[in-house]
Amino acid sequence: MCAAFIFRYWSSRNYMSTLKIAMAQINPHVGDIDGNLEKICYYVELALRQFDADIIVFPELALTGYPPEDLLLRPSCDIRVSRALKELCTKNYPCAVVIGYPKKVDDKLFNMAGVIRDGEVVFEYAKQCLPNYQVFDEKRYFTEGAGSCVFTCEGVSVALSICEDIWDGSPIAQAHSCGADILLNLNASPY
Repeated sequence: MCAAFIFRYWSSRNYMSTLKIAMAQINPHVGDIDGNLEKICYYVELALRQFDADIIVFPELALTGYPPEDLLLRPSCDIRVSRALKELCTKNYPCAVVIGYPKKVDDKLFNMAGVIRDGEVVFEYAKQCLPNYQVFDEKRYFTEGAGSCVFTCEGVSVALSICEDIWDGSPIAQAHSCGADILLNLNASPY
């Protein structure tokens, strides 16, 4: 399912920016990285045709499906995710694609949200608040991120957060202090 909304923002300089955001609430299959990539490309193209979207937002860990659990421990997972991101970048869509994926950095694994624009991953945000209760076991797999991610699209400052981050004051305060006009929160629920 893909839905869109228009965000109109009046700046302090008294001009209005319009930002068209499409929310692609897809149901990725855990482990089917190639199939999930195909689904993501389909919905990007749909959102561009139907809404002429400036930003298209996908769920947390959309490339691997959620929760990927022990799939993350396989060395091939990182290779497959990197290959899928590179392929998505080659599409060079005329919008910002915000997508969730796992990423290894210096032997640490992060639950990441990335912004793909102009054929490359231009911004990344690592989830800061990792849930570890009931069906959630993220601290077993991921390292907590630090710092905010704010980028500009159509004159609007956009911040990213992932799921649990929105319930904690710290990531939101960081985004606000970095000048965010709006906050996009990627989320996924297990099973």
